[in-house]
Amino acid sequence: MAFTLGDRSRPAARTPTADSPDAGFARDMSVHHEQAVEMSFIVRDRTKNVDVRRLAYDIANTQANQRGMMMGWLNLWGLPVSEAGTPPMQWMGMGMGMDPSTDGALMPGMATRAQLAALRELSGRQAEVRYLQLMTAHHKGGIHMAEGCVHLCKVPTERKFAQGMVTSQQSEVRLMSDMLKARGASPTAAPGAGS
Repeated sequence: MAFTLGDRSRPAARTPTADSPDAGFARDMSVHHEQAVEMSFIVRDRTKNVDVRRLAYDIANTQANQRGMMMGWLNLWGLPVSEAGTPPMQWMGMGMGMDPSTDGALMPGMATRAQLAALRELSGRQAEVRYLQLMTAHHKGGIHMAEGCVHLCKVPTERKFAQGMVTSQQSEVRLMSDMLKARGASPTAAPGAGS
């Protein structure tokens, strides 16, 4: 029997609601990605190292494209791209409020305003190391959130997308660890290093 548009034997996929994990992940990860793109553009202009610039270019392009997909899903679902008054990560049961002590770091792994300002002041090897440290923490926060979607989201395409994000960011964390070792640094910034 051929499937036609009028065939009702298949269950209709339910559109996610504004407070669903699917919408929460799309909104929060879009904000998270926006900062990764910003940091990548900062380091691109602060170093001439081909490997770091290539990584930054890859991260900026990948995350800008993924952000566009997530914003597209929200529009397709007829949901707002931002949810005023809803704390980030609430869909995961974390509900992070706007704590002034976070200095703009809205979610786990995100850099603070002070850290971004410090990155803008560095150049060469120092900028490379600080970027790799900040992006390692950023990816670890993103991986945690994507794993949350893998377990909580209902839209199969979004769960698959989130799992792909986990895999690729774990790979980039390993790469960044190697790049830091080659620069005599660790993934964690030393105290007083702009944190």
